[in-house]
Amino acid sequence: MVGVFSNSLDNKEKIMIYYIDSKSQVTQRIVRVVEMQENSILAYCYYRKQVRKFKLENILSCGNVRRSVGA
Repeated sequence: MVGVFSNSLDNKEKIMIYYIDSKSQVTQRIVRVVEMQENSILAYCYYRKQVRKFKLENILSCGNVRRSVGA
């Protein structure tokens, strides 16, 4: 996961994360990492349209956002 976060930070690329929120619901978000911290990441959340903090222990998986053909 750290490699995906680093790539997002270095290249300003969007990634998709799946995480458990404060209500124990699994949520999918498209984000762009702004800063990596020891136990969390700061990332711009395209759903909330603001920078949010995501705890690493709550992130279930992450990956690159797939681009549409012709986009």
